Amino acid sequence: MKTFATLFAQLDETKKTSDKIKYLSSYFQLAKPMDKLWTIALFSGRRPKRAVTTTQLRHWAAERAEIPLWLFEDCYRVVGDLAEALALILPPAQRTSDYSLDDWIVWLRALHEVPSDQRKPHIIRAWDQLPVQQCFLFNKLITGGFRVGVSQKLMTRALAQATGQDAATLAHRLMGNWTPETTTWAKLIESDNSETDLSRPYPFYLAHGLEVRDNRTLGDRPIMVPETGLASGDTQKTDPATAQLGPCQHWRAEWKWDGIRGQIILRDGNVYVWSRGEELITDRFPEFTELATLLPDGTVLDGEILAWKADRPMPFNALQKRIGRKTVPKKLRDDAPVVLMAYDLLEHHGQDIRAQPYDRRRAHLTALFAALPDTGPLRLSQQLVFETWVDLAGARAGARAAGTEGVMIKRQDSAYGVGRKTGDWWKWKLDPLTIDAVMIYAQAGHGRRATLYSDFTFALWQGEDLVPFTKAYSGLTDAELAKISKWVRKNTLQRFGPVRQVTPHHVFEIAFEGLHESPRHKSGVALRFPRMRRWRHDKVVQQANTLDDLKEMLSRYG
Repeated sequence: MKTFATLFAQLDETKKTSDKIKYLSSYFQLAKPMDKLWTIALFSGRRPKRAVTTTQLRHWAAERAEIPLWLFEDCYRVVGDLAEALALILPPAQRTSDYSLDDWIVWLRALHEVPSDQRKPHIIRAWDQLPVQQCFLFNKLITGGFRVGVSQKLMTRALAQATGQDAATLAHRLMGNWTPETTTWAKLIESDNSETDLSRPYPFYLAHGLEVRDNRTLGDRPIMVPETGLASGDTQKTDPATAQLGPCQHWRAEWKWDGIRGQIILRDGNVYVWSRGEELITDRFPEFTELATLLPDGTVLDGEILAWKADRPMPFNALQKRIGRKTVPKKLRDDAPVVLMAYDLLEHHGQDIRAQPYDRRRAHLTALFAALPDTGPLRLSQQLVFETWVDLAGARAGARAAGTEGVMIKRQDSAYGVGRKTGDWWKWKLDPLTIDAVMIYAQAGHGRRATLYSDFTFALWQGEDLVPFTKAYSGLTDAELAKISKWVRKNTLQRFGPVRQVTPHHVFEIAFEGLHESPRHKSGVALRFPRMRRWRHDKVVQQANTLDDLKEMLSRYG
């Protein structure tokens, strides 16, 4: 574990990409094969099955440290990370283990064979032989992910440097349903012919977001003035877009669909459905199995899985009901049938065509759909027609009415790359929906925000009453958080555990991406991705919106 702990500390202490690649590359050259394999797995979200609960760990650690549980909980709140809090409050190691990362994971797998009521002494013995940094990582193995600022792309670059192999080839090998229990370092990384996995998807190519710098409009259409320089204008002389991105004729656009990004793979007569999160989700969408008889073998489509009815997308909430299910009953399939809105073709008749220009891939995709029936679980994402950037801005304004999130802009000669590459693909999302609400509850944050109130509950007017409708914790600056925290302490009406009810006084503009009916909420409405957009110092609480205003938005956009 010492070697892995050293790597983790090095990665955690630098923000430089070049340093992270150097440290990872050195580790991949020197560490044991199984340690290297588990490191890749852990940093890409593949972790051992949990053997004990976090509640058990908190109780056992407090007991081992001989402190009351409430004191540990206070420490945890300030530290902000459970694995770190556990490591810090435990007594110093009585002896040092020479177990490697792989040895400890084998140990954890064996712990599953121990009856659950007999696992406590095993965990405590492990704690007693691990120094603080190694104990922290051991706790991470038990409790969850390793957030250390190592993206899949960065890890692939380090592997390429360490092994001398092509980064794109390695990125493809690391996709799919492998685990360290089902492969080896040699088979996955070093073999000339990496293990054949017919279900293996390609790495997803991602777009950068366009951020508008001002709010100027042309009639009722917004003028595009993003940070990239994309802007409106009818002539090449005055159009900043021409200077920054070239003529709009070099670009293609389509709707940005609001669903689950996925790949559908047909190889050797079998259909596989992968999410962007590298989760095999074929069983959750049985509608796609019929594609085995519709698509030519050796086809990989990239697109958006959408709940689809009456020839238009249903709200994302309809799709969300299917996401967490391993099996989907017929009623749910009937209520929320799905399609793949295909917008790219990655493999054609068994050939990887990602390096071909976008227009050529699109031509293959269009020809493929021309041979398919009009019904079924596939749709072709139609391209938007525009002659100027102002035309595209006008199209974007109609995105919400079309049930989409905005528009995608893709360079006509772009290859299908790996991860995010600046310059080829852009997403220009709609501005969020907003509503003005009153803050009524506040709760302290975790970690560096433990001394600040950063989690708030907001309410809308219903007659003379304020009805809570959402929570939000992001959007304020550090200075604003310090100011509102000071106010909360002086204006608390009641306390409910860590939550403070405060005097209704401050109005905030709440931004969100969508909304839907929810019987679980007192307001009857749930928001998607709520956050604080502005502290409305210019408004008094009586000027906040009403619950009827929110329900009117629900009728229009829900």
